[in-house]
Amino acid sequence: MSELEVRELRYFIAVAEELNFSRAAQRLGMAQPPLSKAIAQLESRLGVRLLERTTRQVRLTTAGQVLLDQARIAVDAVHAAARRTRRAGQPTPQLVVAVKPGGDAGLLREILAAYRGRGSQLPPPEVVVGGSGEPIAMLRDGRADVALLRSPFDDLGLDSETLVVEPRLAVLPAAHRLAGRRRLRLADLKGEPIPRWKGAAASDTAYYTGCDGAEDSDGPLADVPEGPLVASVEQLLEVVALGQAVAFLSLSTTKLHQRPDIAYRPVTGLSPSEVMVAWPETSRSPAVAAFVQAAHDVAAHHPDQLTALTY
Repeated sequence: MSELEVRELRYFIAVAEELNFSRAAQRLGMAQPPLSKAIAQLESRLGVRLLERTTRQVRLTTAGQVLLDQARIAVDAVHAAARRTRRAGQPTPQLVVAVKPGGDAGLLREILAAYRGRGSQLPPPEVVVGGSGEPIAMLRDGRADVALLRSPFDDLGLDSETLVVEPRLAVLPAAHRLAGRRRLRLADLKGEPIPRWKGAAASDTAYYTGCDGAEDSDGPLADVPEGPLVASVEQLLEVVALGQAVAFLSLSTTKLHQRPDIAYRPVTGLSPSEVMVAWPETSRSPAVAAFVQAAHDVAAHHPDQLTALTY
């Protein structure tokens, strides 16, 4: 069997995501007959059925779902390789570091200083600040070489190292019935709506809602009512302040967002937040290695903040 081509993987991804040959052909800017022929040839070469077709619908087979998952990774990797190659060939290469606001637990400036101190032969760092989900997307598609991320995140194709572990606190409206307590239990918040993060996977949602530590479906926050959909910390704080939800944020993030209409309280039994440095597992860049080592050295002087402050 010959090797799969990026072109036919792109064809298959379009059909698998649209589950409609006409829409997929339009998305690809081509006619439908050659697209249908290409998918049929792909199935023949692989020796498996990828799609179940009827006159009314198209759906993925088990094999098709596997190919879709792997094809996305492969196509992303090809695009990332091209971007990284072009950036490496620039007259003045840079080490691109991706991070979101508050995603570094206050370590970034020290890490950059430590990296610069490791030698003038290293390319200068360029920090790109993105919104929720952007740093890991930049790392995957080749726009960034290394990123500071908060867990959880999809680490497929990435290497990572934990830098800081810090507690998360409950975020409550200042007038909330529980705001007067010094410390809460997860069970105290049962029945409270909690914001959903835009684009979050199921495992991420369990973390953001405090359910990731529950041993079974009857855990402290089972069946959490859905709060508003949010895309940033600022948006999350607004819906909490308006009394539409309660939430959980890392200790370092709460220090950056002190407001009179918000109360932060420690929570017993809530999983912590981890700040990690991540890079592509295929990277052989000396600059990436130097940045990771600098991050490790800086974090070693910042003991894990496992004791939450009281407010």
